[in-house]
Order: sequence, then structure tokens, then C-alpha cells
Amino acid sequence: MDFFEEQERARSRTGWLIVLFSLAVCGTVMAVYAAMKLALQYAFDRPLFEQFWNGDLFWRVAANTVALIAAVSFFKIRALSASADSVVLGLGGRLIDPSTSDPHQRRLLNVVEEMAIASGAPVPAVYLLPDEPGINALAVGLDASRSAIAVTDGCLKLLTRDELQGVVAHEFSHLLNGDSRINLRLLGLVHGILVIGLIGSKLLRSLGRSSDSGSRRKVNLGGLGSIVFVGVALYLIGSIGVFFTRLIKAAICRQRELLADASGVQFTRNAAGLVGALKKIGRLDRGSRLVAPGAEEASHFYFSEGITHFTALMSTHPPLEQRIHLLDPSFQGELPRGQLQPVAVEEEIPGVAAAVQSERSFPVHPRAVIASVGALGDEHIAYAQSLVARIPERLRDSIREPSVARAVVLGLLLDRNPQTRAAQLSALLAIGDPQLADQVSSASGALRDCPAEARLPILNLALPALRRLSAAQYGELQAAVDRLVRADSRIGLFEYTLQRVLSRHLGAHFKPKLPDAGTSPQIQVVDAVSVLLSMLAYAGAAAPADAARAFEAARAELSPGRFRTTLLPREKCDLRVLDGALDRLADTAPRLRGEILGACAAAVATDGAVTIAEGELLRAIADSLGCPMPPLLPGQHVRAAGERRALG
Repeated sequence: MDFFEEQERARSRTGWLIVLFSLAVCGTVMAVYAAMKLALQYAFDRPLFEQFWNGDLFWRVAANTVALIAAVSFFKIRALSASADSVVLGLGGRLIDPSTSDPHQRRLLNVVEEMAIASGAPVPAVYLLPDEPGINALAVGLDASRSAIAVTDGCLKLLTRDELQGVVAHEFSHLLNGDSRINLRLLGLVHGILVIGLIGSKLLRSLGRSSDSGSRRKVNLGGLGSIVFVGVALYLIGSIGVFFTRLIKAAICRQRELLADASGVQFTRNAAGLVGALKKIGRLDRGSRLVAPGAEEASHFYFSEGITHFTALMSTHPPLEQRIHLLDPSFQGELPRGQLQPVAVEEEIPGVAAAVQSERSFPVHPRAVIASVGALGDEHIAYAQSLVARIPERLRDSIREPSVARAVVLGLLLDRNPQTRAAQLSALLAIGDPQLADQVSSASGALRDCPAEARLPILNLALPALRRLSAAQYGELQAAVDRLVRADSRIGLFEYTLQRVLSRHLGAHFKPKLPDAGTSPQIQVVDAVSVLLSMLAYAGAAAPADAARAFEAARAELSPGRFRTTLLPREKCDLRVLDGALDRLADTAPRLRGEILGACAAAVATDGAVTIAEGELLRAIADSLGCPMPPLLPGQHVRAAGERRALG
């Protein structure tokens, strides 16, 4: 799977969605006009089809209908943008406590965490639909920072670990490929059309209540009949809108489900797991159907068909037998119905810690880095399992508490140099919380037993707990991080990486609104590329000649003639400018972002090897560009840095 090609296809699907939505709006406008015109003809006792066309009335109806649909769609999309997990909550979802002791929930969290570390994406929020006995799941999110995965109770308890991993890999594919973002926008646009039917339904109910109140006032029968006619017509228009919006869902989503199946198998290299989950859906009497009242609205989000359709044209998913056969050509179509027994989790959990590191060896090449984006494999999952297993169990369990997660994140910043470390702890004491310095010092002691390459995964594992901080506590965390980073008047590679990850993934959670354009002026793309590559060239260079060589290697990866990049003087490279450059480049086309990421890889790998800190920085840059990059595996010429390289 080519990540950047899929991103381009996602953009084209957005355009296709807009076209379909526009056609649906045009049809709705015509239908509403016809209803209003006929109602007025009836009210004034005129022949129904006399002078049917009235330009003035049509444009009035069109303007009001379009304005209504646009306003409802806008506010729905805005609400989903602020809280994408509202879709899950509307289905009765409950956020799983990261510190849960329930073995089934603990297994699910382990699988999601491993998949997130392996893919280079932040750990999403994990929800359970406790009242759903069927086997199903869904992923929602506008971007990596605001995403969630939910599974039904049946999915949690009836699937083996391999089957659950296949389902989670399928849902991660939707997150990585941008399908979840399209699904949220589709939900908002569809809601704008459905509101026409809701208005008609409300109008009819209000007339029914007036009739039940016993009112005996004289009424204009023609006027009353017109109101009834309009209410019925709007209700029918809304119902027809439901029909066509389901067709839109099917047209947009069906092929994406087959791609997500293929990607899930690519991620795990275990087709049997995903096939097993699909077969259990076919064997279960309940199948994958949901019982939540709002299940139809979110039907295009599900792993498998969540509602019953009267025709296959409405299905947002391919037939179950087709999906199974594509993954398992030997499948003959036998799916005997019956009841399934819950899986004993205790037999599967030890397998997580038993994973071993991959020992494949291949050089860090820019094109290999580009190809790895969004294309994790079983070796990445095995490496993630091994890395998590090497983190002390006490630390893994306690990091799921917000206060401990905060201390661990700050502990990651404590320097090994005794003098610098003392200055950092003094800076923490100056905050006015004497317990904080002790907590951070204790966390730092626990972190000494962790391998250096586990720092970024530990930070990733802490994100779900940090999202549970209050806005004030998040502000205090930002201040503490800033104090630790600036305690020695220089910022190292990992320190910047940590700040960038926190700002991107927690900033989007606590401050979901886009920053004011006046506070961070936009820069040209070519200038942003120059800033980014210059910073990377200086960060890995011991001498000016080394920086120039690294910059030229990076520039060679860019398309000839596309950019006129120049190596900026060191004094013009500061972190605020770098942040602005990354924000600007995140809005560029997918293929261009891939090209820029390849140039970044060339800059840090000029000497043929990548330090752990350089690899972490490269992954943070990829994340900032919206390009989830799997971890560099052992044997990729990654070496521990002997010195603390600084960015500024």
C-alpha cells in the first residue's frame, strides 16, 4: 500500500463526495419547491399544476433550503471536529479506563497500544460498546491527534487475540488512510439533508398535539390542508433523502472496506486472524448488527454491516462471503449459525511478552523511509510488543494514571549530567510544588531500566492518561516541560521531539480550535523547506562542512526545479521558525510531503547511520507532516548517541 497515493485518493474521494452531496441538495431543492408550490396552489384553491413554474418562489425556496442544509451540515461537522468521539458516545460507548484490571479490556488496550507504537501513530482513545452483543468495531477521528477506536462487547469477548488484532489493524488502516476523516464529513453532510425530513416530522407532530388539545377554533381548512401536505411532503422528501444518502455511503465506503481488509492483513501478516473474525460474524446469530438507536447514522463507520438493509445496494460493506473469500481462497461458503463461547484471555496474554525483536538489517535510505510511511508490517508489531515487554511492568501499569504519566514525561527530560540534572530539579522546585520534583526524580529512576529506544513509545503510552488532565494541569505541564528544557540554555534533539509531540497531540485535545492566522504568519513553502532542512543539517553536523554536505544530500532528494532551497545561516534557524515551517508544510499535497520527508531522512543519514535521537526527531517530523512512520528497526544502522546534540 502506497500511503501517499492513498492520501491523494482520499482527496479525490472528498471531491467526489462534494459532487454527490451537491446533486442531492439540488434534488432536495427541487422537491421542496414542488411541495411548496402545490401547497400554495391548494391553499388558494387554484388548479394544482397551473403556472407551475414561479421563478421568484423557486429562488426563495432554493436560497432558504440551501442555507438550512449548509448551516446544519456546518454545525454538525464543527461539533464532530471538536469531539469526534461523540459518534461513539452516541452509540452508548464508554471510555475504557487505561488502568482497568478487566482481562478482556486489558488485552484490547495492549493490542491498540502495540498497533499505535508499530505504526507511529499516537495511542487513540479506546471505547467499549457494552450493550452490543454482536461482533463489530469502528474508528473515528479527523486526524491522528483526535481519534478513537471502539469495539462491541461481542468483539471484545468472542474473538481470540489474533482475531482482535486483525480487527484493530483494519480500523487503524481507516485512521491512517484518512477514511475516518471522510466518514465524519460524510456524517455531517448527510445530517444536513436529513434535517428536511425531521422538520416535516416535527410539523406533523405539532399538528397532532394541537388536535389532541381539544381546540375547536374555526380554521381555514385549505390552510390546514396545505400545512398537512407540506409536513407530509417534507417527511417524504427526507425519507427519499435517507435512501439517496445510503446510496452515497455505499458508493464511498464499500471499496474502502476491501482495502482496509488488505491493509489489515499487510500490517499483521496473519490473514487467519481477520478471516477468523469475519467467520465468527457469519456464524453468530446476532452477526455484527448493532442495537443502538443511532446505529444507522454511523453505519459507514463499522468494521462489518451494522444494520439490516432491504437491498444490497444500500450496504456500506461488501458481502461477508466475498470478504472472506478474497482473504482465504479456500473458503467454500460454509458458515453454520450458532452461539459462540467467550474466549479465555488468560491463555493469550503471555504471548505478548514472548515477542522477540526483529533482526533484519537494511540501510536507512530516504526512499525506504518514504515507503515505510503508513505501511507497517508484522516485524514492526513484533518489535513494538518486544519493546513494550522491556519496559518494567510497574512503570507500564502506573503510567496509565495522569499524575504518574506527567511525572514520567518530565522524567524523560532529566539529563544524565549531574550538574544539568540538579539545575533541572531546581527549576521544578521553583514552580512551587515540592512533591513534583520528588515524583519526577522517582520516575527518572524507573526510566533508567528502559532501553533508550523506548523513550518515544513511553511518551506515546502516556498520551491517553495525559488527555485526562484538566486544562489547567495541561498548562502546568507545559510550563514544567519548558523549565526543564531551558535549564541548561540549550535544547537537545529529544527535548524538541518531546515538546513537538506534546504540542501536536495534546494541544489538539485541549485547544481544538485552529490558531489565529495573525499569531503565526504563513511562510512560503520553499522557505519552510529551507528552514526544516537547514535545522536538520546543523543538528547532525559537527562542522560547517558537514552541515553543507547534509543539506546537499537532502536537496538531492527533491524534484529538480521544484524548490530553490538554500542552507540558512545557523543564527536564522530557531525553534519557533521550525514550528511554523512544519505547520506550513503539513498543509501541502501528500506527494510533496513524502518528498520532503525523504529529504529529511537524507539529511540525518548523511553519515550512513542514524542515532536514536535523530530517529526520534525524524519520526516526530513525519508525524507533524501527517505521515505516520513506523519505528526504525534494530539493524537499521541506528546507533546510540555519545553526545547530546542540540537544535538551539
